[in-house]
Amino acid sequence: MAGMLQILTYLLSFYLVIKGVEILQIALASSREKRRPLIVLGILTLTACIVAGIGFSAMQDKQAESLQHQVSPFNQ
Repeated sequence: MAGMLQILTYLLSFYLVIKGVEILQIALASSREKRRPLIVLGILTLTACIVAGIGFSAMQDKQAESLQHQVSPFNQ
């Protein structure tokens, strides 16, 4: 069960990064004269998505690791 939850978390993290890249691409493709704020927003969004993806993956790894130590038969 924990392994499947880890896979779902990794997929969520990958999805977040792809969405951040998509938002940045939309900002870069904008035809507005003043698109600098859009690009900055796209970069900030991409950065936040990467940080969130790493954070979610790290939290899930810690949770799975603690679960493994609780279930392990060698833990006496």
